[in-house]
Formats: sequence, C-alpha cells, structure tokens
Amino acid sequence: MTLAQKIDEASALIGSVLVEHGQPACVTCSFQTECMAIVDLLIAQKPDIPVLFLETGYHFPETYEYRDRMTAQMHLNLVNLMPKLTVAAQESQFGILNQTAPDRCCAIRKVEPLFSGLDPYGVWFTALRREQSPTRANLQAMDQFRLPSGKQLLKVSPLASWTNADVWGYLKQRGIPVLPLYEQGYTSIGCEPCTTLPLDPENVRSGRWAGRKLECGIHISSE
Repeated sequence: MTLAQKIDEASALIGSVLVEHGQPACVTCSFQTECMAIVDLLIAQKPDIPVLFLETGYHFPETYEYRDRMTAQMHLNLVNLMPKLTVAAQESQFGILNQTAPDRCCAIRKVEPLFSGLDPYGVWFTALRREQSPTRANLQAMDQFRLPSGKQLLKVSPLASWTNADVWGYLKQRGIPVLPLYEQGYTSIGCEPCTTLPLDPENVRSGRWAGRKLECGIHISSE
C-alpha cells in the first residue's frame, strides 16, 4: 500500500470514529514524529480535539521548546497532564526512582496521570505503530481499553500499519518540522534520564530505559 493510500485509510478511520461514536475524543501526544502525524490528521477533521501531553517534569529542554512551538504553530488544544507529586517532592520522598525503580517512576509520572486524564473521554486516539516494538506487533487499529476506574474506552490507532518511512514521508509532505533531538541520532524520545541513543540500530526503542524495558506501562495491557 502506498503512503497516499495509507493516509486516505487513516483519515477515513478517523472520520468514521468521530462521526459514529459520538463520545468526547482526545489524542495523546509526546511530540515525536508519529505523534505529529496523527495530530495533524486529527486536527484536519477536529481542530479543537484535546491533545494530552504527559508533563513528567523530566523531559528534554528541546522537547518543551518544540511542544510550545508546535502548539502555537498548529493551534493545538494542549492539555498538560501533571503527576500528583512534583519532581522535587518525589525525589525527596523516594529518591531517584528513574535510576532505582523505573517502573515505579513511570507509574507515578506517566501511567497514573494519563489514566486519570483519560477518564472524561470515550475515544482515545494514539500514534502507536506495529513496527515500533515487538510489544506492539499485534496492535489493532481499533480496540477496547479498560481504565483502572472500570470505564471502557475505544482506543484507536490509525497509524498501526505505518512504517517509520511512512511517518517521515508524511511529515516531509506536510512540511511539519521534527523534534531537533532526531538530528542528534535519537530514534525514540521520552524522559531525558531514561533516553539514550539507540543501543540496537534495528530497534528504534532500544534507547529507552537503557534497554531494561520497552514500555512505560501504559500500552502493555488494559487489565
């Protein structure tokens, strides 16, 4: 399938979901390449869709600058989801969890704020792709996702079949600049303490958490 066909397919899926499901919809965005593609596709049909960003307090300075620049440029309805604890409070209480217990750090600063932030919505759009990781190889374009509260969301991943080349081709076609960290060799970008250059050139997410894990916990399971 060509990129043009994949764009048409993704746009059609977005349109049908927005029309048929009639529930409040949102999109999560870390401002990586695929996130910019899905956000661009979504705002073409729903300009005011809430764009949820996990404000962990640990992001690269470049990420914050890019987030603010692209929010202004694309007129995004940005919603910053904050953890209950500030970085200082967490480190004072538990130490440097991103070094000693990264799963717990992700739970406090990413998983819990996101699941709480998703509760008002019925439809959750993501930029997930099967090619990104072995943990995402069986990703479905549409799936049900149950929050810890018991609420069930429709989780929609219109870019599920897209390759990395598709994403970059789309951004080039649309004239959307990318996060400058890619120019330094990063291939998957999260919190600064837990992101390095890729350890395995064949695995774009191998620079996350020093290779100790591939997911923060949000997309592993809905149960």
